Amino acid sequence: MKHIFVVDDEKNIRDLIEKYLVKEGYKVTTFFDGNTVAGEIPRLKPDLIVLDIMMPGIDGLELCKNIRKETDIPIIFVSAKDEEIDRILGLELGADDYLSKPFSPRELVVRIRNIFKRLDKVNSGDDKVIDIKDLKLYQSRRYLEKDGEVINLTTKEYELMEYLMVNKNMPFTREKLIDEIWGYDFFGETRVIDDLVKRLRKKLKEHKSEVEISTVWGYGYRVDG
Repeated sequence: MKHIFVVDDEKNIRDLIEKYLVKEGYKVTTFFDGNTVAGEIPRLKPDLIVLDIMMPGIDGLELCKNIRKETDIPIIFVSAKDEEIDRILGLELGADDYLSKPFSPRELVVRIRNIFKRLDKVNSGDDKVIDIKDLKLYQSRRYLEKDGEVINLTTKEYELMEYLMVNKNMPFTREKLIDEIWGYDFFGETRVIDDLVKRLRKKLKEHKSEVEISTVWGYGYRVDG
């Protein structure tokens, strides 16, 4: 049984999410603020966190940043803050998804289910290694290394790099990459892909990798193998 943390200072939101998730067969633990969540993660080992942004004490963005220092557990933001900059910032900090309030509980369930399907698919087989120049990408263990040194990536950075490496030399539009990485119709700007590419390029440069993410002008991106 998958265990999900729901962190939101609004009781009616916590109760609504818990009701739908329990009906789907998930175990749910709720929190009304972010202060105690970090300490409960190593103890209760949740499989996913549904997280509000605007909360008393530590807010969701800061909590997400702290969680990402310790674990790559999937995080979905559910927040009344609907500005594009907040969605981009949440994803940049390592969140896997972002839903704006008011939201459909059924849509949240579908997005959670999609995340678990992708993770279960990755973890079901033997570790596959993709080699391109000086990079090795380990699909089952979900990490990237250069000459034996791990390049730390957020969940979405990893998934974008994996897709481009698996399909090396093939160019993809931003729309196609969004569809492949998020697995549903993404309501937002395609610049989220540009931001991911920018961060990946910076990390590859920091590690002096020979691999480059090429811009296909007027189209999208590719990794040359």
